[in-house]
Amino acid sequence: MPDRLIGWAAGVLLAVPGTAGAALAAVPGPTLAAAAGPAAVAAAAVTADRGDSGQGLGIRLVDAPLARRDDPRALKGVVDHLDPGTTIKRRIEVSNTSGHRMRVSLYPAAADIRDHAFVFAPERTPNELSSWTTVTPAEIDLSPGQARRAWFTTRVPSDAWKGERYGVIWAQTTAEPDRVHNVGLASRVGIRMYLDIGPGGEPPSAMSVDRLTPERDATGRPVLSAQVHNTGGRALDLSGSLSLSEGPGGLRAGPYPAQLGVTLRPGETGRLAVVMDVRLPEGPWKVDMVVQSGLVKREVSATVVFPKAGIGRPVTPSGTSWLILPAIVVALGLVGAGAVAWRRRGEPRRA
Repeated sequence: MPDRLIGWAAGVLLAVPGTAGAALAAVPGPTLAAAAGPAAVAAAAVTADRGDSGQGLGIRLVDAPLARRDDPRALKGVVDHLDPGTTIKRRIEVSNTSGHRMRVSLYPAAADIRDHAFVFAPERTPNELSSWTTVTPAEIDLSPGQARRAWFTTRVPSDAWKGERYGVIWAQTTAEPDRVHNVGLASRVGIRMYLDIGPGGEPPSAMSVDRLTPERDATGRPVLSAQVHNTGGRALDLSGSLSLSEGPGGLRAGPYPAQLGVTLRPGETGRLAVVMDVRLPEGPWKVDMVVQSGLVKREVSATVVFPKAGIGRPVTPSGTSWLILPAIVVALGLVGAGAVAWRRRGEPRRA
C-alpha cells in the first residue's frame, strides 16, 4: 500500500471554544501537490487515481496551535505538548482531484521512530495515542474535485504517563478491480502526530552537530555527512543545506539540500547527508552547513577535503545554535507573532 505524509503552511487565526489551547492558527492552502519548494503552502500525496499523475487523494491539517504558528513542524503535523487530562479538537481537510468518486475512510493508527526514521504501522494497527484519538466523520464521500472537512479529537487520560507518543491520522480509499483494472488498489495519505504528555511545561528541543565527515559514494559523488545528536526532550525531523566556498581557484558551490527522512528520538545520534555534484573538486573547501528541525537551528563550519573514494578524514565543526522563539503579543484584541533568536552561552554572536 503506497503511503505518504504531507505538509502545509500557516494562515489566519481561528478560535475553537471548549478545547485545550483554544487559540489556533488556521492553515489554508491548496489541498493537493500544487506547490513546490520552500515557499510551498500545501502538499498532498497523490496515490489514489490510477495512472493519473498529479491527481488523487489529499489530506491537510486546517488548525495548528497559535503559539506554534512560526514552527514549520507544527504546520506539517500535530506537534504539541499536553497535560494529562487534556482534550484537543482540530480540523482536517480531505480532497479528491481524481476523475472518479471516492469513498474515504478516516482513522488514527500507530507510528513510531525506529532506525532514525518516522515509521508507521500497517493498516489500522493501534497504539496508545491512536486509542485516545477519534476522527469524525469516520467516512466521507468525495465527488471529483471536491474537498470536505472533518474533526479529530484527542483525549489524554488523567493518568497518562509522561513522554512523547507518535501516530498518524489517515485518509484511505480503495479502488476495486474493474473491466479496465484487474488489480484493486488501496491508497492512503496521512498527517503525522508527535504528542508529548506531562505536567510542568514542554521539554526543550535542542541538537548538536558533533562531526562532519567528507565521503565519496559508490557513483563517485562527494557526500558530506553530519553526525547530529538530539540533546533535547522532543523528537527532531532533520533538514538542512550545505554551501561551499574557498575551494580550488576560489570556487564556490551550493547550496545543496540535505537528504530528508532523518528523525531522531530524544538522546539519539544520527547521520544527515548532503550529496553533491560528481564534478566537484576534492578541495580543500570551507563548508557551511545548516541543520534544522522546526525552530531549532544549528549553523556549523569546517574545512574538509573529499577523498578519491570511501570515507575521508572527519572534522569537528565550529558553530552556533539558534532557537527561534515565537513572541506572542496581545494588544487591543489583536494577536501577532514574531521571532527572537536564542544563542548558547559562550558562542559567537551572529554577524
